[in-house]
Amino acid sequence: MYPVPTTTTAESPRRAERIMAAINRDPLTAPRRTRNDALLACAAAVLAGVIALLGDANPVPGPLGWALLLALHVPLVWRRTRPVLVLAAVAACAVPFHALDYNHLAPAPASYIALYTVAVTGRPLRTVLTGIIVLIVSMTIMLTVNTHQAVELLRVSGWIIAVLFFGVDVRYYRQYVASIVERAARAERTREEEARRRVAEERLRIARDLHDLLAHSITVIGVQTSVAAHVLAADPDRLDRTAVARALDDIAETCRAARSELRATLEVLRDPARPDSREPLPGLHGLPGLAETARTAGAEVDLTVSADEVPPAVGAAAYRIVQEALTNAVRHGGRDDLSVRVSVTEHDGALRVRVTDDGAGASAGAPGFGLAGMRERVRSVGGTLDAGPLPRQGFEVSAVLPLEAAR
Repeated sequence: MYPVPTTTTAESPRRAERIMAAINRDPLTAPRRTRNDALLACAAAVLAGVIALLGDANPVPGPLGWALLLALHVPLVWRRTRPVLVLAAVAACAVPFHALDYNHLAPAPASYIALYTVAVTGRPLRTVLTGIIVLIVSMTIMLTVNTHQAVELLRVSGWIIAVLFFGVDVRYYRQYVASIVERAARAERTREEEARRRVAEERLRIARDLHDLLAHSITVIGVQTSVAAHVLAADPDRLDRTAVARALDDIAETCRAARSELRATLEVLRDPARPDSREPLPGLHGLPGLAETARTAGAEVDLTVSADEVPPAVGAAAYRIVQEALTNAVRHGGRDDLSVRVSVTEHDGALRVRVTDDGAGASAGAPGFGLAGMRERVRSVGGTLDAGPLPRQGFEVSAVLPLEAAR
């Protein structure tokens, strides 16, 4: 058995695509348009010569007639760039050709090509005016040359109108295809921009989560390690084993909590389609745990929560704001009897979060991503954030998170 050749079937769609691309392409942007128009002019000239020779009712053109017949095809080479001038040049050569009473159908191919070009490249109003002028001029010439031919031209003038309408229809069709292509390209750009925006937002969200998690956990572990080291070095002879064991247990518990939350965050990167790939978002229910962790780090935390059920996004934002504020207070407090007041209340359709400490307030000028992350979280739920040092001593973080928009 011999293999069946597939060249023809494979080339047919490509040839059809090339034909459709040539039809849909703007005449002014077509590649090699001058060469193609020159070939078209030559083909139209050959056809006109055949028609002139085959005419029985009219004499065969003489030298002047052949010169006029060939000359009216020359302007077709520039028909795309100067369509009106080309039509005028064709008419200027066709008028004396008709006046010599040669075969009146011979100039028809070139005339129709020029008319079609005017219609396909110009506005409809110009096309209508051009058609009216061509019909008037043609009828006037024919009436002076041959009345019978004038009546015949009036009968077949529908071809002129058909060519003009065909050109207008092709022009509108090309504009329609161009608009579809433009909308498709715009939609593709929009999808790409949306995809990039979502990737950037996801990266920023993961960066915030990792920063809040690691900064809080590492700060607490550092403080608890300092406590254990102080107990070990203060009085080795009377070692407080209970205090050391408590500090080490707190470090282990902090590590376990950080590992669990870190695993939940990284699972989003591995398989975001899994419905159970993330643990529930942290919320107001986790604030007592944050306060207790800060207490184990040596801070006195006064926590007040007065709010009903809030949207998960708002609850998560409030949790992260309190977490970062407590982390900054413990890290930059600069005193052993650090006192922190945390207030979370619902008032006037908004959740108001306020964290105030009486520490040194060094975080006001410390570089980092904590305050920037808090502002991004607040903006994500449409709220506002104020953070800065107090007049005398301490630092305050105040956020207003609207509830209705989140719901």
